[in-house]
Amino acid sequence: MEEAGRAAAVGAFMDRLPYARALAMAVEALGGGEATIAMPWNAALVGDPATGVIHGGAVSALMDTAGGAAAMTMPGTLGTATLDLRIDYMRPAAPGATIRARATCYHVTRHVAFVRAVASDGDDAHPVATAAGAFTIERAP
Repeated sequence: MEEAGRAAAVGAFMDRLPYARALAMAVEALGGGEATIAMPWNAALVGDPATGVIHGGAVSALMDTAGGAAAMTMPGTLGTATLDLRIDYMRPAAPGATIRARATCYHVTRHVAFVRAVASDGDDAHPVATAAGAFTIERAP
């Protein structure tokens, strides 16, 4: 499948994920082993009402989804599932800010894709979180 077809397939897959819809995730860029997915601030996702900061679980879901999407854009990949995901939280996201996760698939073996991701709220010099993950990949026959 060519890159445009893979990107369309990943976009269609994202549209069918109930949690991605519930978190209002939107694909902003996709292709060539990279994915950028945005998640707008939502009061329902706040983990600390006193500060208005988004719960870390929502950030985790965003980074996991971006990582899987990046892996799925690799040639010959039909599907993926998370094997391992390490997230380092650097700071709370600014209340009211959209969070963007940018993921890059930097290595692929026969059955595993390795991905790095960074989540930011607009201040790219000071990330909200970083992640490193491994994803199983289903290959085309």
